[in-house]
Amino acid sequence: MPRPVTLFTGQWADLPLSELAPLARRMGYDGLELACWGDHFNVQEALASTAYVKNKRALLESHGLKCLAIGNHLVGQAVCDLIDERHQSIVPAHVWGDGSPEGVRQRAAQEMKDTARAAAAFGVKTVTGFTGSSVWHATYAFPPTSQAFWDKGFADFGQRWTPILDTFEAHGVQFALEVHPTEIAFDIASAQRAIEAVKGHRRFGFNFDPSHLGYQGVDYVKFLRTFTDRVFNVHMKDVWWGRGDGTVGVFGGHTSFGDPRRFWDFRSLGRGMVDFESIIVALNDIGYAGPLSVEWEDSRMDRVHGATESAAFCKRLDFPAAAGAFDAVFDKDKQARVGG
Repeated sequence: MPRPVTLFTGQWADLPLSELAPLARRMGYDGLELACWGDHFNVQEALASTAYVKNKRALLESHGLKCLAIGNHLVGQAVCDLIDERHQSIVPAHVWGDGSPEGVRQRAAQEMKDTARAAAAFGVKTVTGFTGSSVWHATYAFPPTSQAFWDKGFADFGQRWTPILDTFEAHGVQFALEVHPTEIAFDIASAQRAIEAVKGHRRFGFNFDPSHLGYQGVDYVKFLRTFTDRVFNVHMKDVWWGRGDGTVGVFGGHTSFGDPRRFWDFRSLGRGMVDFESIIVALNDIGYAGPLSVEWEDSRMDRVHGATESAAFCKRLDFPAAAGAFDAVFDKDKQARVGG
């Protein structure tokens, strides 16, 4: 059975869900991965009102759409981050509060616990998101950075996220970190270290997005084969790299997306450099049966055009795993008999 193709709604939060849902269906999607911003999914309303949850489900179902995951990246980012004025624009007012950094982190942690509860109330088993990181700023190791310094960052992550993950466990929901620069895990090595920091907590896994790995030089297919039992969700997003004019490197040069000088930039599916054929093969090999969730980002393309072609790309690309070895029928005992 083909995997459902869904649309992550985070980049569409300017549209109310009542407008986005029928549009997503027209663009060819089977469902939505609802972002916890805009009016797409409100954690506190979901906890306060069974009618809210019922009405949200009814809206999706009226357009033939499923919801298999919700995403709370923005609040999750604040749990471990060094908080500054940028965070005020992305977290809810009740999480920001008075803006005191530790207070923001504590309130963000509570909101992520509430997200697990809200997901369970909504009948969703996976929450995607970010974690933030207290040591991302030290990724480039100058001033000289010891392993002990980074160890403290992973210990901070473990201390802050283990209670959150325990709440996820209590409600039968899994948390899928989108491995991504600025997070505690941004490549294979740091993802392994993050698992260790939460002592292998079974509710901690990954939202696989190859676009954040490819331009770094990380083998994204190896990522899938390394974390076979911790790939909880898959974002389909393309990227190209090595295409700038030589004035901007992999760190971005403080340029904006879409700047032609950039070394890398996100692209609509099939228009970048990610080897999605190999990804589908690996997903089949590891037994991943969840959604292929398009996170559409391309600064140079109309988004309806791009999201429409991306849904078609996923459906054309995906294929079910083989039921058995193709050469098994060379054994005459497994061949059809003439005449019954």
